[in-house]
Amino acid sequence: KKRKLCEMERKHSLMLSIAQKWLAQEKIDLAAAKEAYMAEKCSGPDLSGDQNTLMETCKKLHALIDKIDEERYDLEAKVGKSDKEIDDLKIKVVDLAGVKKPALKKVRMSADAMLKALLGSKHTVNLDLRANLKQVKKEVKEEPAEAVGDWRKNIEDKADRKKMFESS
Repeated sequence: KKRKLCEMERKHSLMLSIAQKWLAQEKIDLAAAKEAYMAEKCSGPDLSGDQNTLMETCKKLHALIDKIDEERYDLEAKVGKSDKEIDDLKIKVVDLAGVKKPALKKVRMSADAMLKALLGSKHTVNLDLRANLKQVKKEVKEEPAEAVGDWRKNIEDKADRKKMFESS
């Protein structure tokens, strides 16, 4: 097992060193490409000559700057338009998939608290729902006095009822 671990560590360190070399070479290549592009597109201005030639050079540079600004503005407009289209498409995807509404939690709230929440804290309404209810008297059901007595006396009556149900 130790041998396999050593081999794996060696492979890992070898891959890391190769990747580091590639990254260093890539940085060098990018720097060289940037210098070549800058030399091609932005050659150094010729500052020799009189004031009129320098003025013409400045006018050319300003014209190039204006052209580049127009291109940048056009590209920004295109990017903004494509971003808006992407957002619209995302909204359409969500609409097609359907938005799942979360389940609402039940909140226990008294009627007074609910009215206070709806009407605000300025309105203090005391709503007593029980005040308008009718008063109902409960009828007490009186059990016959015989049932309170000895339960053994009624065993024969109950046995007859049991036989009635068994025979049916």
